Amino acid sequence: MARDKEKRSCGQLWDEWKVFVWDPRTRQLLGRTGSSWGLILLFYLVFYGFLAGLFALTMWVMLQSVDPHVPKYQDRLLTPGMMIRPYAEGLDVTFNVSQSHTWLHYVQALHQFLEPYNDSVQAARNAACTPGRYNEQPDDAVPNVPKRACRFNRSALGPCAGLGPPHSETYGYGTGQPCVLVKINRVINFFPGGNKSINVVCAAKEEEDAALLGPLQLFPPNGSIDLMYFPYYGKKVHVNYTQPVVAVLFANASMDVEHHIECRLRGAAALRPDPRDRFAGRVAFRLRMHRA
Repeated sequence: MARDKEKRSCGQLWDEWKVFVWDPRTRQLLGRTGSSWGLILLFYLVFYGFLAGLFALTMWVMLQSVDPHVPKYQDRLLTPGMMIRPYAEGLDVTFNVSQSHTWLHYVQALHQFLEPYNDSVQAARNAACTPGRYNEQPDDAVPNVPKRACRFNRSALGPCAGLGPPHSETYGYGTGQPCVLVKINRVINFFPGGNKSINVVCAAKEEEDAALLGPLQLFPPNGSIDLMYFPYYGKKVHVNYTQPVVAVLFANASMDVEHHIECRLRGAAALRPDPRDRFAGRVAFRLRMHRA
C-alpha cells in the first residue's frame, strides 16, 4: 500500500512555485531554458509572419480584380433607390410648428444639403447641358477621363429652395407648410430608358388620407427629372456631380394627423419597383405636424 504523501506547508509550496518560475540552478524560466523559449518564439514568429504574408497576398490579388471607378457587380441595381431630406429617424418627420426646437434641426439639415446646389456654385463647377437628352461622355480610348456634370440649380426648387420668403429661413416648417426633398440615389451607368424624362409622383398611401393631406406641389414642375443628369459615371470621374432632387411642398396638410406619403419614380418601362425592396424606385415616409 502506497504511503500517503506528507502534507507540505505553505512555505514549501511557495518555494516550489518560485523554483518553477525561475530555477537559478538550471537557469530555467517556467520550466524551459532560454534556447527553448527562443525556438518557440522563432517558430511562432515565422508561422504568423507566413499567415500575414498569405493574407496580404490574397488581398492584393483580390484588389487587382476590383475597378476603383465602377462596382464589379451591379446586376441587382435595375432601379435606383430613393431617400428623403431632411433625414428623419424611421423616416418619420414629426415636429411642432409652435416650438422651433422641434424643427430647427430639419432646417439646418436642408441648408447643409442644398449648399452645393447654390446657383453660383453650380455655375462655377458644372456645365449648362442640353435638356432632353442623355449626357453621354465616352472615354474615346482613354479610360476614366474626368466627366463634366450638368447644373442642377437650387432655384429650380421654387419656394422650397430656401432662397426667398416665406420659406427663406424655415422651409415652411415654421408656418406649417413644410418642404421635403426627394432624391434619387446614384447608380453608375443607369439610363432611365425610353429617351423620355422621368418624374417623381407623390401621394397619400391611403385614399382616405388624401383629403387630409391636401394637394401637393412639386418642384421642378411635375417632379420632372431631365435626362441630362444621366448617366452617372462614379465619384472618381464625375467629381462635381449633383444628383437631381424633387421638392415636395405640403401646403395644406392637416395638423395633428399622421400622414403616410409615398413617392415613386414614374417614366420608362425600365423603372420597375422591386416589391422586396421598399427603397427601389420609391420611398415612403410619415409626416406629423402639431400646433401647441
